[in-house]
Amino acid sequence: MFNDKTILITGGTGSFGRKFTELLLKRYKPKKIIIYSRDEFKQFEMSKVFNDKCMRYFIGDVRDKERLKRAFEDVDYVVHAAALKQVPAAEYNPMEAIKTNVLGANNVIDAALDSGVKKVIALSTDKAVNPINLYGATKLAADKLFIAANKMKGKRDIKFSVVRYGNVMASRGSVIPFFMRLTEEGAKELPITHPEMTRFWITLEEAAEFVMSSFETMRGGEIFVPKIPSMRITDLAKAINPDAKFKIIGIRPGEKLHETLVSIDESYNTIEFENYYAIQPSIDVAESEEYLTNAWNEKGERKEYGFSFRSDNNGWWLTVDDLKKKLKEIYG
Repeated sequence: MFNDKTILITGGTGSFGRKFTELLLKRYKPKKIIIYSRDEFKQFEMSKVFNDKCMRYFIGDVRDKERLKRAFEDVDYVVHAAALKQVPAAEYNPMEAIKTNVLGANNVIDAALDSGVKKVIALSTDKAVNPINLYGATKLAADKLFIAANKMKGKRDIKFSVVRYGNVMASRGSVIPFFMRLTEEGAKELPITHPEMTRFWITLEEAAEFVMSSFETMRGGEIFVPKIPSMRITDLAKAINPDAKFKIIGIRPGEKLHETLVSIDESYNTIEFENYYAIQPSIDVAESEEYLTNAWNEKGERKEYGFSFRSDNNGWWLTVDDLKKKLKEIYG
Protein backbone atom coordinates (compact mmCIF):
# COMPACT_ATOMS: atom_id res chain seq x y z
CA MET A 1 0.00 0.00 0.00
CA PHE A 2 3.03 2.31 0.24
CA ASN A 3 4.06 2.01 -3.41
CA ASP A 4 4.06 5.40 -5.16
CA LYS A 5 2.93 7.09 -1.95
CA THR A 6 4.49 9.95 0.00
CA ILE A 7 5.07 9.09 3.66
CA LEU A 8 6.15 11.61 6.27
CA ILE A 9 7.59 10.58 9.65
CA THR A 10 7.74 13.15 12.43
CA GLY A 11 10.68 12.51 14.72
CA GLY A 12 11.96 10.41 11.85
CA THR A 13 15.61 10.34 12.95
CA GLY A 14 14.74 8.32 16.07
CA SER A 15 15.10 4.57 16.43
CA PHE A 16 11.61 3.85 15.16
CA GLY A 17 11.84 6.26 12.23
CA ARG A 18 15.08 4.73 11.00
CA LYS A 19 13.71 1.19 11.17
CA PHE A 20 10.42 2.20 9.53
CA THR A 21 12.35 3.90 6.74
CA GLU A 22 14.54 0.83 6.29
CA LEU A 23 11.50 -1.44 5.88
CA LEU A 24 9.74 0.97 3.53
CA LEU A 25 12.77 1.07 1.22
CA LYS A 26 13.26 -2.70 1.42
CA ARG A 27 9.66 -3.72 0.73
CA TYR A 28 8.06 -0.91 -1.27
CA LYS A 29 8.74 1.75 -3.85
CA PRO A 30 7.48 4.93 -2.23
CA LYS A 31 7.25 8.16 -4.16
CA LYS A 32 8.83 10.07 -1.27
CA ILE A 33 9.83 9.43 2.33
CA ILE A 34 10.03 12.67 4.28
CA ILE A 35 12.00 12.71 7.52
CA TYR A 36 10.73 15.61 9.62
CA SER A 37 12.76 16.42 12.74
CA ARG A 38 14.58 19.24 14.45
CA ASP A 39 18.08 17.75 14.77
CA GLU A 40 20.16 18.60 11.73
CA PHE A 41 23.10 16.41 12.78
CA LYS A 42 20.93 13.32 13.16
CA GLN A 43 19.45 14.05 9.74
CA PHE A 44 22.94 14.36 8.28
CA GLU A 45 23.96 11.03 9.83
CA MET A 46 20.74 9.34 8.66
CA SER A 47 21.13 10.71 5.13
CA LYS A 48 24.47 8.91 4.80
CA VAL A 49 22.68 5.59 5.38
CA PHE A 50 19.37 6.31 3.64
CA ASN A 51 20.23 8.28 0.52
CA ASP A 52 17.76 6.84 -2.01
CA LYS A 53 16.31 9.28 -4.54
CA CYS A 54 12.95 9.21 -2.77
CA MET A 55 14.39 10.46 0.54
CA ARG A 56 13.73 13.99 1.75
CA TYR A 57 15.00 15.58 4.98
CA PHE A 58 13.04 18.50 6.45
CA ILE A 59 14.22 20.47 9.46
CA GLY A 60 11.24 21.39 11.62
CA ASP A 61 9.55 21.10 15.00
CA VAL A 62 6.04 19.79 15.60
CA ARG A 63 5.52 22.91 17.73
CA ASP A 64 5.67 24.96 14.50
CA LYS A 65 2.27 24.61 12.80
CA GLU A 66 3.17 26.67 9.74
CA ARG A 67 6.27 24.58 9.04
CA LEU A 68 4.20 21.40 9.45
CA LYS A 69 1.62 22.62 6.95
CA ARG A 70 4.33 23.25 4.38
CA ALA A 71 5.94 19.86 5.03
CA PHE A 72 2.58 18.04 4.76
CA GLU A 73 1.83 19.27 1.23
CA ASP A 74 1.08 16.32 -1.11
CA VAL A 75 1.72 13.80 1.69
CA ASP A 76 -0.43 10.64 1.71
CA TYR A 77 0.45 9.02 5.05
CA VAL A 78 1.90 10.38 8.28
CA VAL A 79 3.54 8.51 11.16
CA HIS A 80 3.70 10.76 14.19
CA ALA A 81 6.66 9.56 16.25
CA ALA A 82 7.99 12.87 17.55
CA ALA A 83 7.78 13.26 21.33
CA LEU A 84 9.69 14.11 24.46
CA LYS A 85 9.88 10.65 26.02
CA GLN A 86 12.14 10.82 29.08
CA VAL A 87 10.02 10.53 32.23
CA PRO A 88 12.34 12.51 34.57
CA ALA A 89 12.87 15.25 31.96
CA ALA A 90 9.11 15.68 31.59
CA GLU A 91 8.68 15.88 35.37
CA TYR A 92 11.24 18.67 35.64
CA ASN A 93 10.20 20.46 32.42
CA PRO A 94 6.43 19.95 32.34
CA MET A 95 5.49 22.73 29.93
CA GLU A 96 8.13 21.64 27.44
CA ALA A 97 6.61 18.15 27.38
CA ILE A 98 3.13 19.63 27.01
CA LYS A 99 4.23 21.91 24.15
CA THR A 100 5.72 19.01 22.17
CA ASN A 101 3.54 16.05 23.12
CA VAL A 102 0.12 17.74 23.36
CA LEU A 103 0.24 21.00 21.43
CA GLY A 104 2.56 19.44 18.87
CA ALA A 105 0.11 16.57 18.39
CA ASN A 106 -2.68 19.08 17.80
CA ASN A 107 -0.51 20.86 15.23
CA VAL A 108 0.03 17.56 13.40
CA ILE A 109 -3.74 17.01 13.31
CA ASP A 110 -4.45 20.52 12.02
CA ALA A 111 -1.75 20.28 9.35
CA ALA A 112 -3.05 16.88 8.21
CA LEU A 113 -6.63 18.17 8.00
CA ASP A 114 -5.52 21.19 5.97
CA SER A 115 -3.17 19.35 3.60
CA GLY A 116 -5.11 16.45 2.10
CA VAL A 117 -3.32 13.70 4.06
CA LYS A 118 -5.20 10.37 3.87
CA LYS A 119 -4.04 8.47 6.97
CA VAL A 120 -2.27 9.38 10.19
CA ILE A 121 -0.99 6.96 12.84
CA ALA A 122 0.35 8.34 16.11
CA LEU A 123 2.72 6.27 18.23
CA SER A 124 1.76 5.95 21.88
CA THR A 125 3.01 4.12 24.95
CA ASP A 126 1.87 1.92 27.82
CA LYS A 127 2.54 4.93 30.06
CA ALA A 128 -0.58 6.59 28.60
CA VAL A 129 -2.72 3.94 30.36
CA ASN A 130 -3.75 5.15 33.82
CA PRO A 131 -0.78 7.55 33.81
CA ILE A 132 1.11 8.34 36.99
CA ASN A 133 3.74 10.61 35.39
CA LEU A 134 3.53 13.70 33.21
CA TYR A 135 4.92 11.97 30.14
CA GLY A 136 2.13 9.39 30.29
CA ALA A 137 -0.45 12.14 30.88
CA THR A 138 0.71 14.07 27.81
CA LYS A 139 0.55 10.93 25.66
CA LEU A 140 -2.95 10.16 26.95
CA ALA A 141 -4.02 13.68 25.98
CA ALA A 142 -2.38 13.28 22.56
CA ASP A 143 -4.14 9.94 22.00
CA LYS A 144 -7.49 11.56 22.81
CA LEU A 145 -6.76 14.33 20.33
CA PHE A 146 -6.01 11.90 17.50
CA ILE A 147 -9.09 9.81 18.21
CA ALA A 148 -11.35 12.87 18.38
CA ALA A 149 -9.85 14.19 15.13
CA ASN A 150 -11.96 11.61 13.28
CA LYS A 151 -15.01 13.61 14.39
CA MET A 152 -13.48 16.92 13.32
CA LYS A 153 -12.64 15.99 9.74
CA GLY A 154 -16.00 16.85 8.20
CA LYS A 155 -16.12 15.59 4.62
CA ARG A 156 -12.37 15.16 4.35
CA ASP A 157 -11.12 11.71 3.32
CA ILE A 158 -8.75 11.18 6.25
CA LYS A 159 -8.37 8.73 9.12
CA PHE A 160 -6.52 9.01 12.41
CA SER A 161 -5.53 6.06 14.62
CA VAL A 162 -3.08 5.27 17.42
CA VAL A 163 -0.59 2.43 17.95
CA ARG A 164 0.28 1.63 21.56
CA TYR A 165 3.11 -0.69 22.59
CA GLY A 166 5.64 -1.24 25.38
CA ASN A 167 9.43 -1.13 25.67
CA VAL A 168 11.41 -1.37 22.46
CA MET A 169 14.56 -3.50 22.44
CA ALA A 170 17.68 -1.70 21.25
CA SER A 171 16.03 1.72 21.26
CA ARG A 172 18.01 4.57 22.79
CA GLY A 173 15.80 4.70 25.88
CA SER A 174 15.87 0.97 26.56
CA VAL A 175 17.50 -0.48 29.68
CA ILE A 176 19.14 -3.15 27.51
CA PRO A 177 21.95 -1.00 26.04
CA PHE A 178 22.44 0.50 29.52
CA PHE A 179 22.95 -2.96 31.07
CA MET A 180 25.18 -3.97 28.15
CA ARG A 181 27.37 -0.91 28.61
CA LEU A 182 27.74 -1.57 32.34
CA THR A 183 28.68 -5.18 31.58
CA GLU A 184 31.28 -4.12 28.99
CA GLU A 185 32.76 -1.75 31.57
CA GLY A 186 33.21 -4.69 33.95
CA ALA A 187 30.38 -3.97 36.39
CA LYS A 188 29.83 -6.69 38.97
CA GLU A 189 26.38 -5.36 39.90
CA LEU A 190 23.40 -4.30 37.80
CA PRO A 191 20.89 -1.79 39.23
CA ILE A 192 17.41 -3.31 39.58
CA THR A 193 14.52 -1.07 40.57
CA HIS A 194 12.39 -3.89 41.99
CA PRO A 195 12.90 -7.68 41.86
CA GLU A 196 9.26 -8.32 40.85
CA MET A 197 9.12 -5.70 38.09
CA THR A 198 7.82 -6.88 34.69
CA ARG A 199 7.82 -5.21 31.29
CA PHE A 200 6.43 -5.77 27.80
CA TRP A 201 9.06 -6.12 25.05
CA ILE A 202 8.95 -5.60 21.30
CA THR A 203 11.75 -5.31 18.75
CA LEU A 204 12.10 -2.28 16.50
CA GLU A 205 11.31 -4.37 13.44
CA GLU A 206 8.19 -5.83 15.07
CA ALA A 207 7.04 -2.32 16.04
CA ALA A 208 7.57 -0.98 12.52
CA GLU A 209 5.82 -3.95 10.92
CA PHE A 210 2.87 -3.56 13.27
CA VAL A 211 2.48 0.10 12.34
CA MET A 212 2.57 -0.86 8.65
CA SER A 213 -0.17 -3.45 9.14
CA SER A 214 -2.23 -0.95 11.15
CA PHE A 215 -2.19 1.43 8.18
CA GLU A 216 -3.81 -1.33 6.14
CA THR A 217 -6.61 -2.17 8.54
CA MET A 218 -7.34 1.17 10.26
CA ARG A 219 -10.88 2.51 10.04
CA GLY A 220 -10.15 5.58 12.13
CA GLY A 221 -10.24 6.08 15.88
CA GLU A 222 -8.81 2.74 17.01
CA ILE A 223 -5.94 2.20 19.40
CA PHE A 224 -4.01 -0.80 18.08
CA VAL A 225 -2.15 -2.92 20.66
CA PRO A 226 0.13 -5.77 19.50
CA LYS A 227 0.24 -9.05 21.41
CA ILE A 228 3.79 -9.00 22.69
CA PRO A 229 5.66 -10.95 25.38
CA SER A 230 6.50 -9.95 28.94
CA MET A 231 9.74 -10.40 30.81
CA ARG A 232 10.88 -10.03 34.40
CA ILE A 233 13.52 -7.36 34.79
CA THR A 234 15.69 -9.80 36.76
CA ASP A 235 15.61 -12.29 33.85
CA LEU A 236 16.59 -9.51 31.48
CA ALA A 237 19.61 -8.72 33.64
CA LYS A 238 20.56 -12.41 33.79
CA ALA A 239 20.40 -12.67 29.99
CA ILE A 240 22.86 -9.80 29.62
CA ASN A 241 25.19 -10.63 32.49
CA PRO A 242 24.54 -14.00 34.17
CA ASP A 243 27.38 -13.45 36.66
CA ALA A 244 26.32 -10.03 37.92
CA LYS A 245 24.66 -9.47 41.26
CA PHE A 246 21.60 -7.29 41.64
CA LYS A 247 21.62 -3.95 43.41
CA ILE A 248 18.04 -3.02 44.33
CA ILE A 249 17.72 0.76 43.92
CA GLY A 250 13.95 1.19 44.29
CA ILE A 251 11.24 2.23 41.88
CA ARG A 252 11.92 5.65 40.42
CA PRO A 253 9.40 8.53 40.60
CA GLY A 254 6.66 8.04 38.00
CA GLU A 255 7.56 4.40 37.40
CA LYS A 256 5.15 1.45 37.68
CA LEU A 257 5.87 -2.05 38.93
CA HIS A 258 3.97 -3.57 35.97
CA GLU A 259 2.85 -2.16 32.64
CA THR A 260 -0.66 -2.09 31.19
CA LEU A 261 -1.46 -1.98 27.48
CA VAL A 262 -5.23 -2.52 27.77
CA SER A 263 -6.89 -1.39 30.99
CA ILE A 264 -10.00 -2.84 32.59
CA ASP A 265 -11.84 0.40 31.82
CA GLU A 266 -11.03 -0.08 28.13
CA SER A 267 -12.08 -3.74 28.11
CA TYR A 268 -15.67 -3.22 26.98
CA ASN A 269 -14.40 -1.37 23.88
CA THR A 270 -11.66 -3.91 23.12
CA ILE A 271 -11.77 -6.36 20.21
CA GLU A 272 -9.32 -9.24 20.08
CA PHE A 273 -7.78 -10.45 16.83
CA GLU A 274 -5.19 -13.18 16.35
CA ASN A 275 -2.12 -10.99 16.74
CA TYR A 276 -3.42 -7.76 18.28
CA TYR A 277 -6.15 -5.93 20.16
CA ALA A 278 -8.09 -2.99 18.75
CA ILE A 279 -9.65 -0.57 21.21
CA GLN A 280 -12.52 1.09 19.41
CA PRO A 281 -13.23 4.75 20.21
CA SER A 282 -15.64 5.09 23.10
CA ILE A 283 -17.50 7.85 21.26
CA ASP A 284 -18.40 5.31 18.53
CA VAL A 285 -19.81 2.50 20.65
CA ALA A 286 -23.15 2.66 18.83
CA GLU A 287 -21.34 2.14 15.52
CA SER A 288 -19.08 -0.60 16.84
CA GLU A 289 -19.87 -3.34 14.30
CA GLU A 290 -17.60 -1.77 11.68
CA TYR A 291 -14.56 -2.50 13.86
CA LEU A 292 -15.27 -6.23 14.27
CA THR A 293 -13.73 -7.29 10.93
CA ASN A 294 -10.26 -6.26 9.80
CA ALA A 295 -8.75 -5.74 6.34
CA TRP A 296 -7.96 -9.46 6.04
CA ASN A 297 -11.58 -10.45 6.78
CA GLU A 298 -10.62 -11.77 10.20
CA LYS A 299 -13.55 -11.63 12.61
CA GLY A 300 -12.65 -10.14 15.98
CA GLU A 301 -13.95 -11.19 19.37
CA ARG A 302 -15.29 -8.54 21.72
CA LYS A 303 -13.76 -8.77 25.19
CA GLU A 304 -15.88 -8.81 28.31
CA TYR A 305 -15.66 -6.15 30.99
CA GLY A 306 -12.86 -6.99 33.41
CA PHE A 307 -10.31 -8.00 30.78
CA SER A 308 -6.90 -6.34 30.94
CA PHE A 309 -3.60 -6.86 29.17
CA ARG A 310 -0.81 -6.30 31.68
CA SER A 311 2.82 -7.33 31.76
CA ASP A 312 2.19 -9.41 34.89
CA ASN A 313 -0.95 -11.25 33.66
CA ASN A 314 0.35 -11.94 30.16
CA GLY A 315 0.30 -15.55 28.96
CA TRP A 316 3.44 -15.05 26.85
CA TRP A 317 6.76 -14.75 28.68
CA LEU A 318 10.31 -14.40 27.42
CA THR A 319 12.84 -16.65 29.15
CA VAL A 320 16.49 -15.81 29.67
CA ASP A 321 17.40 -17.98 26.64
CA ASP A 322 14.68 -16.30 24.55
CA LEU A 323 16.15 -12.88 25.22
CA LYS A 324 19.69 -14.06 24.53
CA LYS A 325 18.57 -15.21 21.08
CA LYS A 326 16.83 -11.90 20.38
CA LEU A 327 19.86 -9.90 21.50
CA LYS A 328 22.06 -11.97 19.22
CA GLU A 329 19.72 -11.25 16.30
CA ILE A 330 19.80 -7.52 17.07
CA TYR A 331 23.44 -7.00 18.03
CA GLY A 332 25.09 -9.99 16.35
